[in-house]
Amino acid sequence: MDSSQLTFNDHTQQIPYGCQSIDNHDIAEVYSVLQSNWLTTGPKILEFENAIAEFVDTKYAIAVSSGTAALHCAIYAANIGFNDEVIIPSMTFAATANCVLFQGGKPVFVDVSPETLLINPQKLEENITDRTKAIIAVDYAGHPCDYDRLRKITDIYGLVLISDACHALGAKYKGENVGSIADMTVFSFHPVKHITTGEGGMITTTNIEYAERMRRFRNHGIDVSFRERSKNATWVYDITDLGYNYRITEIQCALGLSQLKKLPDFLNQRRKIAKMYDNAFLEFEHLEPLSVHDDIYHAYHLYVVKLDKKINRHSLFVKLNKRGIGVNVHYIPLHLHSYYKKKFKLHKGLCPIAEQSYEQILSLPIFPKMNEFHVQRIIDDVHDCLLDSNQD
Repeated sequence: MDSSQLTFNDHTQQIPYGCQSIDNHDIAEVYSVLQSNWLTTGPKILEFENAIAEFVDTKYAIAVSSGTAALHCAIYAANIGFNDEVIIPSMTFAATANCVLFQGGKPVFVDVSPETLLINPQKLEENITDRTKAIIAVDYAGHPCDYDRLRKITDIYGLVLISDACHALGAKYKGENVGSIADMTVFSFHPVKHITTGEGGMITTTNIEYAERMRRFRNHGIDVSFRERSKNATWVYDITDLGYNYRITEIQCALGLSQLKKLPDFLNQRRKIAKMYDNAFLEFEHLEPLSVHDDIYHAYHLYVVKLDKKINRHSLFVKLNKRGIGVNVHYIPLHLHSYYKKKFKLHKGLCPIAEQSYEQILSLPIFPKMNEFHVQRIIDDVHDCLLDSNQD
């Protein structure tokens, strides 16, 4: 069943924490590409890249097959190699760390600020060594990081600032678009994100050397694309470095272009839903939304609340799911996962704020297809289940 058939109109249907919004215009744009001569390495990719670059107000955009591929491209462009250290927050998805490992580097996990769960600049600076080469700042839930402080730190120590903005397409920091602030910014177009290409990702930058390195890296390290070779009537190309097949398709980019036109409306709807939650939860005991700083425009990929210690989070999670409310938890801190614990000899207590917050957080559904009926249903069910969980 495609998303246009999902209505969530009654209390028997599951409301997921996130869901794509696909309409007939999206379908028509994809169909038009299927009838064309190009299914990959064609003109839609450049068109989509230019549209994203214009949207975030930057010079270059490089489209790839996923947000993970985008992170890997950025780490490659930053020349991260064997035993180079890259500082990341522990409260993030695995791809933020794995992209460093793919290049032989070492992710260094640091704690987050309790009110936003964004990377803590003080903890970041305390972990800089002579092997530190870059920082990946994660715009958790869609709230931009403190880029003024991060830029000051990276300038002092000569580090590359990479923004993992997979949650934050359309967000702004002090009036500046996320995507135009860091040395490189990474976006994801997974179905639960602000716009979707099915799977897909993008890196934006003002640095032409980074852009050219990433374009080669996404295409096996080849210096000239197939479309360029066809245009110039030549078969000749060179492989200048080891690369990957991280290419995105024309089909995906056609969908992305169609989705991008609706992004302002999608963002407005997410913010409207968040405002309804905010107003309702002012009256709730045992639950508090994460803080939002005054100088940012929140993109609300996630709506995350913190429960007080009187509430049994597991019990609440189960009860809400039984009522059809698809709550989730974002995330288990990375340093607590078995792979990273064993590989880097990590231990509980390394990032106490992230660890304590993980025990308390819950992500509520938020996506543009939700209407006031859905939001009120969720608010009412959260209220009822909080009362029950407080009695467990």
